Amino acid sequence: MKKRRVGVLMGGTSGEREVSLRTGDGVARALEERGHDVVRVILDGEGVDRAIRDAKIDVAFLALHGRLGEDGCIQGLLELYGIPYTGSSVLASALAMDKLKAKEMFRLHNVPTPPYYVATEAELEELEDLHGSFGYPVIVKPRSEGSSIGLTKADDLAGLERGIRAALEHDRFALVERFVRATEVHVGLLDGRVLGAIEVAPKNGLYDYAAKYTPGMTDYVMPPRIAPTRVRGVMNLAERAVRALGCTGACRVDLLVTEGENEYVLEVNTLPGMTPTSLLPKIAESAGIGYGELCEAILEGADLHATLRSKRERTARESAVTFTGKDLSLVKKAV
Repeated sequence: MKKRRVGVLMGGTSGEREVSLRTGDGVARALEERGHDVVRVILDGEGVDRAIRDAKIDVAFLALHGRLGEDGCIQGLLELYGIPYTGSSVLASALAMDKLKAKEMFRLHNVPTPPYYVATEAELEELEDLHGSFGYPVIVKPRSEGSSIGLTKADDLAGLERGIRAALEHDRFALVERFVRATEVHVGLLDGRVLGAIEVAPKNGLYDYAAKYTPGMTDYVMPPRIAPTRVRGVMNLAERAVRALGCTGACRVDLLVTEGENEYVLEVNTLPGMTPTSLLPKIAESAGIGYGELCEAILEGADLHATLRSKRERTARESAVTFTGKDLSLVKKAV
């Protein structure tokens, strides 16, 4: 049986390029250690199609984050080339990356999410009227960015205007979302099944880019410091959010849990980070799934979504993956 050449796609042009390079290097090393034929495909702003073609890969492990990597663009290119890839389809990737459309889908499927509205540069002159009685504080962020890039908290009109201008540096639209005082919990899923949950407690009170990637700025607690019944409810809500967007593969769902009975979904990440400090590997480890095992399981789920040829109709995968964790029992066999 022919051994597949695995291309780990990393880099890209978004503000998350450096995180993507760290994710890609970690994934590539883990797959190499498990015997896979791996090539690192580092993408930049030009020649993306040529870089992928020249790598002559059979399957793509997407270690990209942010625009052009997580929003369906690379997924569409791989569909055209007929190269199976990890993560969600073109449509699901695009929906999850677009925070406005994701929220609209959540509301359609009765998945609670904080109240919001969208602002553009043209509306800044009438911002007070636009904001109306929405209230403060609010969270302001770009409509289509990841890793909390451009995220700010505003307590008054002046802060709101500054936050919107900061968000508009990254996007044509700024999403204004009601601030919810709550515990932030992130849930990891693989192939639609929950791996576990982790509480995120940033020391400055805001889980922004610095809090995510600066060691010591955030505490991570497993299991989350909420009642077990609430944890089960959060996990169920995460599954519903993933289904609402049609996401597949490895996902991370970010949620808020209030002291009352309310739980809200913030967003679904279709290509969660896989660096040593990333949340999905931490969650998987708590479920008894090591980093290399997780990478291989994600790779085994690589597929094409816009074709009638299913995985079962293509040649069998060369290896089986078997693992059992506290929150997950999954066996994948060659078909």
